[in-house]
Amino acid sequence: MVEQGALVSYGGNSRRMGIQAAKLVVKILRGAHPTDLPIQTPDMLFLAVNLTTAKAIGLPLLQPLLERADRWVQ
Repeated sequence: MVEQGALVSYGGNSRRMGIQAAKLVVKILRGAHPTDLPIQTPDMLFLAVNLTTAKAIGLPLLQPLLERADRWVQ
C-alpha cells in the first residue's frame, strides 16, 4: 500500500506468510487435523515508509523512524 501512496505500513510479509501457510497445508495433507495445529502469526514484521507522501503533506520524519524502516519508497 505504501507504493500506492500510503504514508506508513507495518505488517507481515505476504511471501513469508504464504510459506508459513504452505507448511500448514503440508501437515494437513499428511494427516494432521486442522484443530490440532497451532495458531500462526507472522514471524517477522516489516516497516515501510513513503518519503514522497510525507514530503507532500509536510510531515517531517524523525531519524529513529527512518533508521527502523525496512523499506523506503520515494
